[in-house]
Amino acid sequence: MSHTTRAGTIRDLASAVADRLPPGRGIPLARDLALVAESAPPSPPPVWTDADAIVLAACFAARARRDALAEGSALVTRYFDGVHLVRPGTLSSGVRSQLYASAGEYCNAIGWPQMGARFGTQAALFADTEPLQYRALSVAALGHALNGEYPAAATDLSDAESLFEERGWATGETSYLVLLAEALVASARLDVERLRRAARRMTLVQPDDPYLAFSALALNAMAKMFEGDFGAGRAACRRLLNGSGRYTSHRMVRFFLVCVLSDIMVAQGDHDDALTTLEPFENPEGHGVCFSMQRSAALLRRGRERDLLAETEACVASGADHCLRTLTPILVRRAIAWSRLGSPRRARDTMEAGLLLLVRTGGSATPFLMLPREETRALIEAAVAEHPDLRPMRSRLTAAIEQVGVPDAHAGPASAAVALTPTERNMVSRLGTPLSLSEIARERGVSVNTVKSQVRSIYRKLGVRTRTEAVEQLTGKLR
Repeated sequence: MSHTTRAGTIRDLASAVADRLPPGRGIPLARDLALVAESAPPSPPPVWTDADAIVLAACFAARARRDALAEGSALVTRYFDGVHLVRPGTLSSGVRSQLYASAGEYCNAIGWPQMGARFGTQAALFADTEPLQYRALSVAALGHALNGEYPAAATDLSDAESLFEERGWATGETSYLVLLAEALVASARLDVERLRRAARRMTLVQPDDPYLAFSALALNAMAKMFEGDFGAGRAACRRLLNGSGRYTSHRMVRFFLVCVLSDIMVAQGDHDDALTTLEPFENPEGHGVCFSMQRSAALLRRGRERDLLAETEACVASGADHCLRTLTPILVRRAIAWSRLGSPRRARDTMEAGLLLLVRTGGSATPFLMLPREETRALIEAAVAEHPDLRPMRSRLTAAIEQVGVPDAHAGPASAAVALTPTERNMVSRLGTPLSLSEIARERGVSVNTVKSQVRSIYRKLGVRTRTEAVEQLTGKLR
């Protein structure tokens, strides 16, 4: 096939993909998405025309949907300065809306939600049909939800869902971005039923799409964490991250799973395991998933306050370039670290900054996940006393801490029996889970006999005879 013929074929495929990105004409074919995602991105023309812009719009969308994200933000800045094309164009409103929406979808996929939301908002301004308006709203909804701007995300979602229902488009054309935004809003509210409902919708919308199937399973794993079913949640995360399904999944969703897994490990007292799990990962542009934030949870629980401050220093310095959703918990954890290091003023100011960010974004309980209740509450009281505008949030913050925080003395099951060896301390965190001894052995990569031997040693040191007695004793010592 000649270069000219191939270029023509890609343009035809891109046109077919772009035509089906908004609802009303079916969904893009998986084969077409794959071919466009694998093709070289178009060179910026001297002057953008509708035909050129459609090819680029399809390129951005296909790469987002088929997880072809290797070029990161460089692909966006190749064509845009902010949300403006770096070269002039004579584009119709509808095509401009398509291009902005696709660029926003790609930005969300790489973890750059600030730009995703901006592109989505721009796409809505130029949308001249209801299908284009729905697509723009879906991009903006996910960008706002990823950035922690939950009131804006809720408005986008409501408008998008109402429009979809009024127009009577086929269920299979429901935007994946809408469902993912719905899940993020649900997780911020710790609304497990809403989270599971989003997962169920993913399986119904496009039952043969492996990307949506993987995402649905990931949401259910997250729900298990919120329900406190840590053993099942941990096992589900490992199955998804290590199974063959990961090859047809979105990077953002895999990153979320790694974060859920590390949160569960921290909840179970396996702080070092959490840090080991997070070690290979670097923060994506925009920090829509922030591994520094994830590490800070384990570092705080390990009493490594100075390491926590060093790990998150660049995040704080990035300011508005950092995702607000992941910046808020960083500020809260840094406040606790400063307090422990004997800097009450810095602790109060940092907590105040975190709480003001919560006010700005509409509030969420997740920044307080696994934090020591009394320490956190004391710092909040100090910040509220200094900044009276925060007083209306006090009761809601207190309820959030009670729901997702942990007792101050809680340092994980490992603290319950100081006579245990490091291996045994690692084992006790699993005794309170539904996992069988065989499943624990598989998870740890050891034989069942090894696990049984360690469990017998733990029973002997605790002076108990059964697993139930051991769990009761360990739980009692943690109160």
